[in-house]
Amino acid sequence: FYDHWGVDPIGITRAFMQNMAAGETVQGGSTLTQQLAKNVFLNPDQTIRRKIQEAILALWLEQKFTKDQILEMYLNRVYFGSGSTGVEAASRRYFDKPAEEVNLGEAALLAGLLKAPSRLSPANDPAAAKARAEVVLAAMRDEGFISQTEYADAKAQKPTNAKSYWTGGEHYAADLVMRDIKQLVGDIDQDVIVETTIDLALEKKAEEVVRKTVDGASQNVSQGALVAVDGTGAIRALVGGRDYAQSQFNRAVDAKRQPGSTFKPFVYATALEKGWRPESIIDDAPVRIGNWSPQNYDNKFRGPVTVADALRQSLNTVAARLVDSAGADAVIETAHRMGIKSDLVDNASIALGTSEVSLVELTGAFTALANGGYRATPHLVNRVVTEQGKVVWERGAEVPPVVVSPEIVGMMNAMLTRVVSAGTGRRAAIDGWQAAGKTGTTQDFKDAWFVGYTANLTTGVWLGNDNDTKTTLSGGNVPAVIWSEFMVKAHEGKQVAPIPGGSYDGQIASQQVIDPATGQVVIDPATGQPQVQYVDATTGQPVQTTI
Repeated sequence: FYDHWGVDPIGITRAFMQNMAAGETVQGGSTLTQQLAKNVFLNPDQTIRRKIQEAILALWLEQKFTKDQILEMYLNRVYFGSGSTGVEAASRRYFDKPAEEVNLGEAALLAGLLKAPSRLSPANDPAAAKARAEVVLAAMRDEGFISQTEYADAKAQKPTNAKSYWTGGEHYAADLVMRDIKQLVGDIDQDVIVETTIDLALEKKAEEVVRKTVDGASQNVSQGALVAVDGTGAIRALVGGRDYAQSQFNRAVDAKRQPGSTFKPFVYATALEKGWRPESIIDDAPVRIGNWSPQNYDNKFRGPVTVADALRQSLNTVAARLVDSAGADAVIETAHRMGIKSDLVDNASIALGTSEVSLVELTGAFTALANGGYRATPHLVNRVVTEQGKVVWERGAEVPPVVVSPEIVGMMNAMLTRVVSAGTGRRAAIDGWQAAGKTGTTQDFKDAWFVGYTANLTTGVWLGNDNDTKTTLSGGNVPAVIWSEFMVKAHEGKQVAPIPGGSYDGQIASQQVIDPATGQVVIDPATGQPQVQYVDATTGQPVQTTI
């Protein structure tokens, strides 16, 4: 390579004679520079015309660049097997470290792959990769590049057992980038740099907590997913499964499942827009809508409750009554306006999250409450530039539309904050920060969710099984714990701030009814629970506000 001028006539002649004798192509006569010319400028067709073009371009490359520059370009573009193009990608693929950190044995393995990258890949055949690396090491020793001792030490290394696929949760995001990039800029005919929204430290933490929790769970769960987005919709962490190397299916983006009660915020936001208030009184009692009669998770009824308390306790009968009052079509409109893109079925059972959605769209829709009411479309790509710095595509800085009014945002934040501080989401609480969110468990216990937010970040968690088998999870236990552990890490060093959108102070409070004769709490004989009366928060006088 360092002696020829781009084309090697002797090598071409030798290859021609070998191929003629064999009656097929058994040896190539291209130089490294010719291979670079083919990879950069030409297609792989085995034709005389292409070979002539290749030779001409090789001569041009030799005039234009130094030998070291040509070698660098070649190593950055050649295929190293198992989906890795370029020596940097190959090093990270097989050794999980940058190319500049490989040792002598690992470097020899990479060099040896070029003869037959797919067959010799250590992810495909570790023994063959090791044997080929030893050939390279022997050649280096014989040519005086390494000593006998260095040769022996490198040869003594154990074979590299690379996983069949890339490892690391960030590859779920990388796959999504490759999908999005074609929609953003079309076909790419040059090297480009894609600037993403991913925070790699948060990505690693998300992967760690999902895998650790799934591996240690005793609730018959084998998969999990997590998505974290900021107030603009920028995805800061995305994990599509327990282990990318085992399964490349992105459960955060491509899987659609029933969200259960994590859908209820859209029901309640719609009801508030129709005139209900957190302090409005509504009856938690048996309800029938058509042929449908939902039950609460504990099969109990609590009688008159406030709307806020119904959301805090995730009461199914109340959600059904609110859908019946506001209209399923209005709930669907609210959900789509806030960011749900999936088709939703227009029936009353939508109150309990029976229409399937993806984790990423559900998380994005919750962000409209976290950022003060603005639509937040989840996205991964910020900018695409050429190697020379020319901007090919850049995300605009337009202010997104307001999709939830400030008044409704304030009321929803107040109610969902109580879900975390004193409701079904208590295990998601994080010290020092106002956190709001909603738990979700499908009625057959196949899926468990928690989606919540602070002023800093909105994060959604899903746990379940790919084969739809039942778990013993609920959204308020393991998913909420995952959420809390991840969010604690995400908020390290951040300045504490309240959730945007204001707050809401209702005018009605609840208190237990006391029998004036005995001084004891009155027990409702129908429910076995203490009777509750609602009073004006200012005067303390009983009020009647049942709607």
